[in-house]
Amino acid sequence: MTDTFTDIIPAQSLFGRLRANAPDAWQSYVCHDFVRQLGNGTLPEAAFKHYLIQDYLFLIQFARAYALATYKADDLRAMRQFSGTVHAILDMEMSLHLDFCKGWGLFEDDIVAEPESRACITYTRYVLDCGARGDVVDLQVALMPCMVGYAEIANRLMASSDTRLDGNPYRPWIEMYASSEFQDVAKAEIDLLEHTAQTRGGDARIKGLAEIFARASRLEADFWQMGLDLAK
Repeated sequence: MTDTFTDIIPAQSLFGRLRANAPDAWQSYVCHDFVRQLGNGTLPEAAFKHYLIQDYLFLIQFARAYALATYKADDLRAMRQFSGTVHAILDMEMSLHLDFCKGWGLFEDDIVAEPESRACITYTRYVLDCGARGDVVDLQVALMPCMVGYAEIANRLMASSDTRLDGNPYRPWIEMYASSEFQDVAKAEIDLLEHTAQTRGGDARIKGLAEIFARASRLEADFWQMGLDLAK
């Protein structure tokens, strides 16, 4: 089988060690049944639509988290990359997400009128709390499962013999996150984590950071489960 996205990340990197220290939490997220059903095209439409709505509401909090990371950063390189992500989320990604939602009969007025789900609130506020209480590395580690996880998931789906692309209504979603553009963004996030951790004692903090990473991964899995629970 083709190497998955995070299989080609050096094991000695901080991200590689975080993943190695939280294998069950990571697998519960990237191999969730929601993902499997999305790959073979059997995911109920109601589950996917609910996910799309909550993912847009999630992006609002995601932008706030990266704005906080800009404030927490120690150097201009990190500040510029974090602030660039804020711009990309607010001025590009959210618009692209709305365009994608229109194909599923979902429009902005309807989406923003929906309340945040418990899974969305729990996950996003945990990330923001990690940033408020800790430093920039704590915040980055809490954010890693989202950005890097989607790259891993899409890469896995494209490599899996169980994935059905022809006639799969979720093919555009898979291909969007499997694109070289998104994969490069995820790799840049991993590289930036290495950069910031060098001045923040990342090696000495691996146990605590792994706990943050594991909890964030489990909360990502809960985000998938939210959609499946709605469809039952």
